[in-house]
Amino acid sequence: MQKSILNTFKIDIFRLENKQYMHEFEGENDFFEALDQNLIQKGHFKATVALSKNETMIQMIYKISGSVELTCDRSLDLFDFPVDITQKMILKFSDHNEEITEELMLIDRNIQYINVAQDIFDFIGLQIPIKKLHPRFTQDEVTYESLMRKFDDEYEEEDLDEDSLDDDFDFGDDYSDNFESNDEESEDEGEIVYSTIKNQEDETTEVQKPIDPRWEALMKLNKN
Repeated sequence: MQKSILNTFKIDIFRLENKQYMHEFEGENDFFEALDQNLIQKGHFKATVALSKNETMIQMIYKISGSVELTCDRSLDLFDFPVDITQKMILKFSDHNEEITEELMLIDRNIQYINVAQDIFDFIGLQIPIKKLHPRFTQDEVTYESLMRKFDDEYEEEDLDEDSLDDDFDFGDDYSDNFESNDEESEDEGEIVYSTIKNQEDETTEVQKPIDPRWEALMKLNKN
């Protein structure tokens, strides 16, 4: 019985002319049971395969919609997980069979049938999340990506122009007046203690503070 179910997903490509074709498939629980896998046990889907054949290759567009039954990793409850898939495949005629990429395969040019059952299952399986959560938990699940998106949105809404920054650091008129008056006092009362400047001949001239007369008298006494 299982073999006959998978046989319904065969396409006779050997007799096809070089033009476009449309194939429709449908699967239920027995489809997943017929495959040697433990990922999906129950589900249903409808698949449309648009096939275009020419002398060198076959291009196929898969459109799959339906749902599969999964077990929640948090509560162990069963829930239906929806799938909606569009996937492209290219089968290039060659002298042997070989998978080049996920979307490109080499097939023997003398092959008569291709079976799309495995491709349909693989496309559905790739939609299953690593962490399977019941829909009632997904709204509470916080991820790194969602936090970063929230941060970016809030940051863009802030107005950080120069005017707003100046307003934040406004100390008032009294502070400005006091600051200017202090500058004037320092210019009037300050005196140079030591300075090194260069004259036109690039010589260094030292300017020192005048010696206290009392200190000068003491130095003379010491010399005597």
